Amino acid sequence: MHTQVRTTLAAACLTTLASLSACGGNGTPTDDEPTRTPDTTTSAPADKPTPTPESASLPDMIGKGLQSAQDQAQDAGFYNLTSHDALGRGREQFDDRNWKVCFQAPDPGQHPTNSKVDFATVKLEETCPATDQGTQTETAGASMPDFKGKSVKVAREALPSNASIVVNDASGEGRVIVIESNWKVCSQEPAAGTKLEGQPVTLNAVKFEETC
Repeated sequence: MHTQVRTTLAAACLTTLASLSACGGNGTPTDDEPTRTPDTTTSAPADKPTPTPESASLPDMIGKGLQSAQDQAQDAGFYNLTSHDALGRGREQFDDRNWKVCFQAPDPGQHPTNSKVDFATVKLEETCPATDQGTQTETAGASMPDFKGKSVKVAREALPSNASIVVNDASGEGRVIVIESNWKVCSQEPAAGTKLEGQPVTLNAVKFEETC
């Protein structure tokens, strides 16, 4: 009887040991495969191609009123519009209907619709110059430029911002010069070519329709 009990207990122990061995000896299941780490790497999005700007045909605006030219340019798909004084006097085009187009850039033809369209203009009663004078700007460097015949406004803008400038009526009438783009320089001090070292600048001017 005792022998049978011992045999039964021994068999039970062997069964228990076999189970523990299968569980790694501590009751925890084992896995022969290596532990896998989750892949958290994300792929960078592919660069999107830069869209090609649309193109359209820019009409010929020369000879048209500035307001009409701007309207037609917008109708054609061009909205980046600007204008300037073709006579080089630096006048602003406050009322577009009082100005007409002498030159345009770019030329008529096919262009990207985001192109900047610049109209060179004069007043309706004026004659267009042979060439666009509004792009011929001069900036004072180390020496004094020649401002004779230029508008007082253009001369002032060409000089350093800290320059001391006096503008006189060359007619001797003592008129106050309010709109400087309507006055042209007859003489200047210092003379053209003089080295600029911070000395005051004097401009003597008359209205454009007058003779120096």
